Amino acid sequence: MRHIAMKAQWTDFITLLKREVVPALGCTEPMSVALAAANCRKLLGQVPTRVSVWVSGNLFKNGMGVGVPGTGMIGLPVAAAVGITGGNPDAGLEVLKALTPAQVEEAKSLLPAIKVDVKDVPDVLYAEVLAQVEEHSARVVICTDHTRIILMERDGEVLMAQDSAPGVQIQAAPSSKPTMTLREIVDFALQVPLAEIDFIREAATMNQALADEGLQGYGLRIGKILTEQVERKLLSDDLMTLAMRLSSAASDARMDGAMLPAMSNSGSGNQGIAATMPVVAAARFLQASDEQLTRALVMSHLVAIYIKTYQNKLSALCAASTAAMGAGAAITWLLGGQFEQISHCINNMIGDVSGIICDGAGSACSMKVSTSTSAAVKSSLMAINNLHVPQSEGIVSDDVDQTIANLGRLSKQGMLDTDIEIINIMRAKQQGKAE
Repeated sequence: MRHIAMKAQWTDFITLLKREVVPALGCTEPMSVALAAANCRKLLGQVPTRVSVWVSGNLFKNGMGVGVPGTGMIGLPVAAAVGITGGNPDAGLEVLKALTPAQVEEAKSLLPAIKVDVKDVPDVLYAEVLAQVEEHSARVVICTDHTRIILMERDGEVLMAQDSAPGVQIQAAPSSKPTMTLREIVDFALQVPLAEIDFIREAATMNQALADEGLQGYGLRIGKILTEQVERKLLSDDLMTLAMRLSSAASDARMDGAMLPAMSNSGSGNQGIAATMPVVAAARFLQASDEQLTRALVMSHLVAIYIKTYQNKLSALCAASTAAMGAGAAITWLLGGQFEQISHCINNMIGDVSGIICDGAGSACSMKVSTSTSAAVKSSLMAINNLHVPQSEGIVSDDVDQTIANLGRLSKQGMLDTDIEIINIMRAKQQGKAE
């Protein structure tokens, strides 16, 4: 019976990975707006003359300062405009994959007709677009997940609705305790037949291409600067530096609007990068086999998903830092660590970087990715030497699963006021009222 139950769980894990580790072009929050806008255009059958966008405070926070792929511009109005002029309504998080320069120029002329505002809704991930032309209108609402359309209307007629009727407040999806443990994840990653998890290698291929592009110089150029300092001998060409270089370069390119997809994790490209590139760097540095890299990537991504399930999709806690905890677990295993040391690594990271705030998506994300990556390597090196934060300190527990749950509690409950103040500060900046 134990064998059958375990195999069933393995199937669930594979399904979970295939659902949560998917390609995403550009920052996923603006892409939700672009996707809703693209579907409005499809419903209207023509370019609107007036567009109203309402988003949750958290989505506003993550869309205010980030580059929109293929445009050279930032912000949610830009995302809505190109979603209308060139978005593919059926392409999910790759909604802007086929965007052309002509469509970008058309979008620029549409920008004055686009208004964006924050809407008080219970779900932290919410995007609503209303497009109008003459007497015709189309409305599309995305809620809870970045591509989950819950409402479509044309000329006031409901064409599709989920969860609630029109005019009834959308309720946040109920949360549930994760039905997995760290030990089950590690056992799965190390024992599942290799052929069942080969698909995860695409994460390495896709995010490596993004890192290579980022090394050319995007955004704050963190990856490029670190590489240059290695060449100048100001930094060592060691495991930690390589991991930071590759991870931050991929984030540099993604946040500055490069037209290359990231393999995301839990709805975030930066989470996908943080769960992938430190592992790729460690495998390269340690000359690991293809099988070791594959299993390490599975461990990293599934641990990142597990930790994120205790948290809201968007919050005041930097998700790149939690995704890098998965990378730390995988690096610990690549360095020869067993379950005990993997647990120590995660506890070390939670004792280290659990206070990094998310103040919206933007070029500074690459700095947070590199910081979290260095913490992953540092925590791994401590763990394989059996050094770890003791349970007598802070939110760390002897039971790693309890430590992860404590971090989730901090994120979902303890940082609510922090999130509100971050959003208020950013809205004041947007409105030119910051003191």
